[in-house]
Amino acid sequence: MKNLLLALLLTLPVSTVLAQDASSVLRPPKGSQVAIVVFEDLQCPKCRMDSPLEEQASRTYKIPLVHHDFPLPMHNWSYDAAIIARYFADAHSPQLSNDFREYIFQHQLEINPQNLRAYADKFASDHKTDLPFVLDPQGKLAAEVNADKQLGQRLGVSHTPTIYIVSSKNPAKPYVEVTDSKQLFQMIDAMRAE
Repeated sequence: MKNLLLALLLTLPVSTVLAQDASSVLRPPKGSQVAIVVFEDLQCPKCRMDSPLEEQASRTYKIPLVHHDFPLPMHNWSYDAAIIARYFADAHSPQLSNDFREYIFQHQLEINPQNLRAYADKFASDHKTDLPFVLDPQGKLAAEVNADKQLGQRLGVSHTPTIYIVSSKNPAKPYVEVTDSKQLFQMIDAMRAE
């Protein structure tokens, strides 16, 4: 009994920290009442399939779509692709980064560790920008990807995509996980109605 009580006391602070993390991260950007937050892996087939639906929902409802990188260990080029996406966001614009993510999803089945850079160079050329030979010399972009991954781990993310509908309208229920992407639109409707 004493061990059970001790175990419960030790887990209490962890759940409190997780709740604090979730409430601070799983909220819409300033100026928005509702948003879609996605933890994704650019090499994940399910992420590729769900991405157009997430984009469509974002456009339909005119709500932000917030990407967090969550490269899975079994994927051999997703981490590098996430760093490249971060480069486009930081050096150019979030929209160019989102366009790159969509481009990678469109070509996902053709990409491998040896040709990822060639695909990234072609994307950059098609968008009339350059991709430096050394992309992340100080490791800043890698640190951003790692921070997203750690954030997801603290929130309990274990698969990709992990999709949340977040809202600032109801403090008692600020977010809900979308477990079936076919219900994305209905869940947004429900969150907006609260």
